[in-house]
Amino acid sequence: MVSHARWKLARDEKVAQGIAEDPEVERRREEISLAFDLGQAVYDRRTALGISQTELARRAGMTQPQVSKLELGGTVPTVPLLARLARAMEAMFRMELFESSIRVTFTDLVGTTPEEEARTEPPATEHASASAAEAEADAGAERTAATG
Repeated sequence: MVSHARWKLARDEKVAQGIAEDPEVERRREEISLAFDLGQAVYDRRTALGISQTELARRAGMTQPQVSKLELGGTVPTVPLLARLARAMEAMFRMELFESSIRVTFTDLVGTTPEEEARTEPPATEHASASAAEAEADAGAERTAATG
């Protein structure tokens, strides 16, 4: 069996030599890429919500193996299924097509993507450390006031 890297190298060599790829192969490659992008978008939103595949399946009227297959890029979901998933994950579904690129996201209802949420929310440990430092400073000020 040919490894993915070896196969990609062979394909790139053919393109460099001007050997065109079969249109059916290119169509299938785009479909596979879309399946992986959709699966990653579902995974990102599900993990941002902190829910399991089983819980998402329950909310969307699916089975856990179906969610797993979807997240792994093993299937391209239908539009009605994408709508059910968006409702189940309390999200908006977005698909942006430009040139040969596709961007797929499930955003929260105010339009924030999981990546943007991760950048804007301070880590819990940072907040806890700041609170602990403030408490220590307050205690030090009280000790100084009591002795001074």
